[in-house]
Amino acid sequence: MDISRRGFLAGGVATLAGSTIATSSTIAHAAKPPVRNGASHMKLSLAAYSFNRMLSRPSRDQKGEMTLADFVDYCAKLNLDGTELTSYYFPEKPSSEYLLNLKEQTFRLGLDISGTAIGNDFCLPEGEKRQAQLKLCRDWIDHAAVMGAPVIRIFAGKVPKGGTEEEALDLCVAGINESLDYAATKGVLLALENHGGITATPQQLLSIVERVKDSKWFGVNYDSGNFRTEDPYGDLEKIAPYAVNAQIKVAIMTPDNEKKPADLKRMVEILRSANYRGYVVLEYEEDKPYEEIPEYVDKLRELIG
Repeated sequence: MDISRRGFLAGGVATLAGSTIATSSTIAHAAKPPVRNGASHMKLSLAAYSFNRMLSRPSRDQKGEMTLADFVDYCAKLNLDGTELTSYYFPEKPSSEYLLNLKEQTFRLGLDISGTAIGNDFCLPEGEKRQAQLKLCRDWIDHAAVMGAPVIRIFAGKVPKGGTEEEALDLCVAGINESLDYAATKGVLLALENHGGITATPQQLLSIVERVKDSKWFGVNYDSGNFRTEDPYGDLEKIAPYAVNAQIKVAIMTPDNEKKPADLKRMVEILRSANYRGYVVLEYEEDKPYEEIPEYVDKLRELIG
């Protein structure tokens, strides 16, 4: 796998991304796909973002009809293996007591906290705003460690106004590498998500991966709905070997911004073919979550079983 990966990075990524930074010395120290044991094994979780319209969101003064504790209860009613507690729905400065209460609640209900997520931007130039983004990541590494959440989904960011993609790439890689140093001290993985900006294509995402330091605390978040490309399934195959977390959405978007039902079976098979071991997290972004989520949970449970 390492040989094929190096060949792809040295040829495909450097050419497609138009970058000249993929030298033999950088590739030798680049992040590698996680070591698998040759057999896929998947567990099922649900992302809190699935109830984005209903959950309270303190940073936006959004008062919702559901709390994170309510969401955890809902995950338990569905007999899920885990629950993903997205950072947006926490108090802006969650206390240790708040975090430990969630840890106790999930354990008592037989749930893992499969992970959490932040909406960071590591492409900001040096200054107060960039330092705030780096601090956000460090703070959530701390919070994840307290709760026992093994992974944080992170974003790369977007090209700042007046900047170039090459400059944004340098800033992003530096931000990830700095954050990884801290994550390693807390035992929390950082999973880079394909989330638009400078990760809108697999070539862009992998051009970042090949410059991130080789660390067992780094990987990719496989988001099945975020490639708005001509061949999203083929593009997901390219990033699946690096996945340490997987988000499954029930729809995909075309380059023309047309929404189509997702082929859930194919998305899961891509993960299985990559010998993925870990959580499959349903992230439901459509209407009627209470009515529709149980049906999709049943489908995914059957597919990963």
